[in-house]
Parts: sequence; structure tokens; C-alpha cells
Amino acid sequence: MSDISMDKILTLYIKENQESFYRVAYSYVKDTNTALDVIQEAIIKALKNRNTLKNEEYLKTWFYRILINECLMHIRKNKKIAYIDNIDECNPIKDESNDIDNFDDMQVLYNAIEKLEPNLKTIIILRFFEDMKIEEIAKVTNTNLNTVKSRLYKALKILRIDIEDLE
Repeated sequence: MSDISMDKILTLYIKENQESFYRVAYSYVKDTNTALDVIQEAIIKALKNRNTLKNEEYLKTWFYRILINECLMHIRKNKKIAYIDNIDECNPIKDESNDIDNFDDMQVLYNAIEKLEPNLKTIIILRFFEDMKIEEIAKVTNTNLNTVKSRLYKALKILRIDIEDLE
């Protein structure tokens, strides 16, 4: 695949998935401007390293790996604990027709996810917020499929316990 076609494919992919990237980045850093900065860094890194992507089929997992690594690197560098102050900021698309009756339940869920260790949190975010298949998550996280399954099970068990404790 030529560099020119990969440039076009990568550019189109980035444009089409901006909102998903924002959701992932925001779920880690909990600040709009910081999330946008992290996405920008991930895009720059992806563009610089586009020649390492040999197969267009792996573009999604390749880019998500870069994005998640940038998020984790930002958190490590700044050593901040971020909390969700406003649940509406997590969703860049405000759908007025979707009235959330269970705001408190959603807040409890987000807070419980926030407390998970990073490798469990990543799997929950990718599986349930980005609707990735377990096989895709394994590729993004560069983790064995069975490890992803066990971490997903562990995270769901922890979330169930945490949510029940908070009610």
C-alpha cells in the first residue's frame, strides 16, 4: 500500500471517528481540552508512524492502541486522579430526545468504572462504550484473548460489587 493511499485512508478514518476518539480520551482524562490534546498527540503519532501499519484491516486496532497509550501516558505524566463532575461532558453529542431518567444510576456507574485499575477500565470502555468485540480488544491492548475475557469478567464482577455497595 502506498503512503499516499494510507494518508487518505488514515485521514478519512480520523475524520469519521472523532467522536469515538473523544469519548475514549475523555473517559481517561475527564477534561475536554486535555482529551482533545491527547487525541491530537495520538493523531500526530499515527501520522508519523503510518508506515508501520502494513494492513489497512488493522487500522482501527492500531489507532486505538496509540490513543489509549497516549491517554495512559498523559495520566502517568500528570499523576492526576480525574473525577466526572458533569456526566453530560462525557457525551459530545447531546440528544435532547434521549431523556435520562436514571442520572444517578449513570453517575454511580461512571464513578465505579473510574475506580477500576487501568487495564480493566480499558476493556470496559472499549467493550461497552466503543462496542468492540473481544477479539478487537485483544488486538488493541496487545493482550491474549483469554486474558481479555478474564479481565472483562473481573471488571464486571467488581462493578457489580461496587455499584451494589453504593446503592
